[in-house]
Amino acid sequence: MIKIGIVGGTGYTGVELLRLLANHPKAKVTTITSRAEEGVPVAQLFPNLRGHYDLAFSAPDPDVLGECDLVFFATPHGVAQAMMPDLMSRGTRVVDLSADFRIKDAEVWAQWYGKPHGCPQLIAQAVYGLPEANRHLIADADLVACPGCYPTATQLGFIPLLENNLVHPERLIANAASGTSGAGRQASIDNLLSETADSFKAYAANGHRHLPEIEQGLRAALPKGAGQIGLTFVPHLLPMVRGIHATLYATLRGNAGDLQALYEERYANEPFVDVLPAGSHPQTRSVKSSNMCRIAICRPQQRDTVVVMSVIDNLTKGASGQAIQNMNIMFGYDETLGLNSPALLP
Repeated sequence: MIKIGIVGGTGYTGVELLRLLANHPKAKVTTITSRAEEGVPVAQLFPNLRGHYDLAFSAPDPDVLGECDLVFFATPHGVAQAMMPDLMSRGTRVVDLSADFRIKDAEVWAQWYGKPHGCPQLIAQAVYGLPEANRHLIADADLVACPGCYPTATQLGFIPLLENNLVHPERLIANAASGTSGAGRQASIDNLLSETADSFKAYAANGHRHLPEIEQGLRAALPKGAGQIGLTFVPHLLPMVRGIHATLYATLRGNAGDLQALYEERYANEPFVDVLPAGSHPQTRSVKSSNMCRIAICRPQQRDTVVVMSVIDNLTKGASGQAIQNMNIMFGYDETLGLNSPALLP
């Protein structure tokens, strides 16, 4: 049984970690931190967890966190950077759900996040935690940067095309729509029910912080000499709580062969990627609260544009579920442990 700490446990990714870890047979949450909610019982803030946890929130204490086998950071950007050197020096392994260590170029990170990176010396050590691409590196990692939700859905959709050099990498398009929980738990007028219900909108069309992360991951999938990644990424807000639907477009270089077979073969041994039968259209409700990504691929009118549809739950495969999948890999467990529950319907 490994001892788990969670830093920043009061947000949506924090409570999702708690929900999933409550029944994990090999992990026990021993400390959970929040400066604002110090002393408040977990079950008081999250009544769905009554009977599962006797913990109360506490202020972050490096000595206490250092006694854990693994610490999850479910914090805004910048928090993990400040605490990471101390934790790493104590031998504690970390899965960071924030954006602090996803981007390998500290200057690019600073450009998109509006301040200098606070711990550039550890960026190279961090392993990008997309298991379907980096499983062999995750297993031995001490610091894993868990991918963002949009990047997860988008990369899983594009990777088979790029790995096989089948499309023009500089002409990729991703239209992706997320539920409101993707914006976090903090109060915001834009996220009020009366503002989001019965409406649909794009946002950050001129540049979203997930863009450099997505392009970095797609670049890693390209064979050497295959060109440069150029992605147009437009996120949208859906009037629902959970889920992401990414509709991805790429232009074929030439004869692509059987794309359905390509995707089925690429993900045949991936426990959390489901390639749907030809002609399918994945639905966000089919992955709600699960760690599954469901993908469908088509080539409309047999022209040179490929359309890939990729759906995930932004809080599970897009955040906390994937973080636990990484934890399982890091400690040599079956990576599906604690994550096999089917999606909720209706």
